[in-house]
Amino acid sequence: MRVFLHSIFGQILFSAYIMWRGGQALPPGKRYRLPFYIILTLEVVIFLTGYIFHNYLPDSVFIPLLYICGTWYIASLYITLVLLAFELFRWINKGWAWYPMFVNLYWEKTKIALFVLVTIGIAMLMIHGYKNTKYPDVQEVYVTIPKHVEGHDSLTIVLASDWHIGEMIGKQQVQHNVKLINDQHPDMILIGGDILDYELRLAEKQHIEADLLQLRAPLGVFAVLGNHEYRANHLAKLKWIEKAGMKLLVDSVYSPPDSSFYLIGRDDYTNHKNRATLTSLMQKVDISKPVILLDHQPNHLTEIAMNHVDLSLHGHTHNGQVWPSPLLLHLVFECPYGYYRKGDTQFFVSSGVGFAGPPYRIGTSSEIVVLHVHFGMPEEK
Repeated sequence: MRVFLHSIFGQILFSAYIMWRGGQALPPGKRYRLPFYIILTLEVVIFLTGYIFHNYLPDSVFIPLLYICGTWYIASLYITLVLLAFELFRWINKGWAWYPMFVNLYWEKTKIALFVLVTIGIAMLMIHGYKNTKYPDVQEVYVTIPKHVEGHDSLTIVLASDWHIGEMIGKQQVQHNVKLINDQHPDMILIGGDILDYELRLAEKQHIEADLLQLRAPLGVFAVLGNHEYRANHLAKLKWIEKAGMKLLVDSVYSPPDSSFYLIGRDDYTNHKNRATLTSLMQKVDISKPVILLDHQPNHLTEIAMNHVDLSLHGHTHNGQVWPSPLLLHLVFECPYGYYRKGDTQFFVSSGVGFAGPPYRIGTSSEIVVLHVHFGMPEEK
């Protein structure tokens, strides 16, 4: 369900460890340590309150709880990593005394200084991570498809994947993203799935479909489904997406009136038992013309290349969203983020314009991708 509800072990274990080691850094006595213990205990109580009573709490209460608990969860992760690094330094110092003399002479003051520095450093990191979600980057990508197109030599596409509209991303953020996309003056806008997070009612309550209707592109606004569209109220979400002015491509092929290129939109891999094969969809296109594929999850890249797709666009991964997750994604996906080429097929996997769970990106950025697609042989660039 909601992302923070699945972090119960991290919330409790991280908080307990920080309470233990952080308390040791403070001067002995209740004056300093007791408030510290109370604050951390209160955070766990708030988390458990949200966990147990999430079905009964109004949005005006539950959403602030999400912010508080999500913020602490990310902060506690990095505090724990720092404390574990200190554990390693202490262990090394036992076998090889490398601490400077002043550290040993002023050990109590050193601990307090480290407590303050870590607190300030993590706070600055969190502010930076929050800004990374609120102000998406504009990623410019230049691609050449070596096929001649009568009457066209280029196409400007904006790819905006993974909006995750819901408790954490509301009307104001959507309006900002819509303006950012329109400012690029795209020929076509592609929405790469996970438009909604879990709940649909929050988007309906704020009438966010009216904001998405403001997206402008001469060739249209197209969308595919993501895994989050399958998590709850699936049919209602389909109706809402079309009400928001997007042409939903679910195992279907679109070609503009002049038939200058093909756009294939696949159903999400969540529904892989029922979705059409790429081979069957490719039978509906003329591969002498540019073929663009929009598919939420970047799976089975070899299959895509073997089917002679020219440009394949994806989202889903968020580029890990929070470090060190980006490092682990390479164990799961052949291309977890960015531009990639396999045979004659070019890929781009976006980190997404939104985020999942807490409103923070550490080591990654929210983004829209502006694809400047040139038609013609490479030497014509």
